[in-house]
Amino acid sequence: MSIKKTNAMRELDKAKIHYDIIEYEVNENELGAINVASKTGTDITKVFKTLAITNDKGELFIACVPGSDEVDLKKVASIVKSKKVEMLELSKLKDKTGYIRGGCSPIGIKKRHQSLIHESCLDKDFIFVSGGQRGLQIKINPKDLIKFLKMITTNLIVE
Repeated sequence: MSIKKTNAMRELDKAKIHYDIIEYEVNENELGAINVASKTGTDITKVFKTLAITNDKGELFIACVPGSDEVDLKKVASIVKSKKVEMLELSKLKDKTGYIRGGCSPIGIKKRHQSLIHESCLDKDFIFVSGGQRGLQIKINPKDLIKFLKMITTNLIVE
């Protein structure tokens, strides 16, 4: 079966960045990273979920954190120099990113936004991020991802 290229894959191909595509069976009721880890047989600390966050000025930020961790919005606000940030309303996700819940990738978003990734990725030889649609994960070297998206690497999870 050939996989239809997503925006995320096209961007990585264009930049000549190596990645692998991992397919898994989608359960519409379980779209979270823990399910992805289970379906792909991957350690949850290597499955990074992509979160869309907005500030009081309506600016969008992308945060990638390990699947079993929770993003600390106060830390994110401090890093992006905003008074307050919150998760983007789900109803606005497709319009702002071009992606749907369970298929939001940090790569290939309509417009580049400041992106953050949890520092634990630096300890990994590879991580998984969404491939841009449900049922697809991109397996990539985190250093390649950070360099490509000019991500800020920091601690942004709830301790």
